[in-house]
Amino acid sequence: MPTFTAFTKTNGRLSAEAISEVLETLIPEPIGVGVFETEDGSGLWEVGAYFTEAPDVVRLALIAASNDAKDFVISELPDTDWVAKVRRDLAPVEAGRFFVYGSHDADKLPDDKIGLLIEAAMAFGTGHHGTTLGCLRAFDRLLTQGGTYLNVADIGCGTAVLAMAAAKVNDTPAYASDIDEVAVAVAQSNVVANDLGDQVICLEAAGFNHEQLAAKAPFDLVFANILKGPLVALAPDVAAHTKEGGAVILSGILNPQAADVIEVYTRNGFNLIHHEQIVDWSTLTLTKSASN
Repeated sequence: MPTFTAFTKTNGRLSAEAISEVLETLIPEPIGVGVFETEDGSGLWEVGAYFTEAPDVVRLALIAASNDAKDFVISELPDTDWVAKVRRDLAPVEAGRFFVYGSHDADKLPDDKIGLLIEAAMAFGTGHHGTTLGCLRAFDRLLTQGGTYLNVADIGCGTAVLAMAAAKVNDTPAYASDIDEVAVAVAQSNVVANDLGDQVICLEAAGFNHEQLAAKAPFDLVFANILKGPLVALAPDVAAHTKEGGAVILSGILNPQAADVIEVYTRNGFNLIHHEQIVDWSTLTLTKSASN
């Protein structure tokens, strides 16, 4: 059965959310609607909908026009087993001591690596993207340098792969939070699949806004693999929730944006100790100075 997609872009989250709400009322109705902030620094938000029948082109045009959005781009996708395709395309990834893989590649897990199982059906945050790979490499680098991080928070956790990496290294609980309830559900599924049910606590929260995160702060290590805008906005909270001498690993940053993020975190009491670029993406490792 073919699938139809319809995508548009608009200025601001409120406009994007308004469009998504109207899309939910369409006939034929979409099987899914998503709202995403674009990662190109433009400030635009993208709204996408998926249909099993051809969508109403005229109605989509009216929705775009009435919300000051770009015209919808409509595409028909062939009938594809996407999970099977992802399994073919996503080979295991090594990041220092970590090995990210799907269950179909379980036999490839090296004896000397720490395995992180992420299923193909839950493919965002698998380690293939430069941001997740950069975070795992940064964490591995800190560990190799002798760092010990027993109290860890993964803010904007997605699949919770970073929190799981911390839990497997330390054998102590790590906290994984995300603002999106679907992401939290995916994170919890991955935690269970990795036999970490008691070691990774998955929370729905905006930033650090959760009583369990407040109770566990300050953290030895904070991961935040999101986007430049939220990272900049979170800087004071990251500082408030990181202990003196603690580390933060930041990603979701396009290379040209890195200098701005570094400047903001420096003003909030952090010192840059490593900056890695993987294709278009930067990963920053910083420590909180003892004077803050």
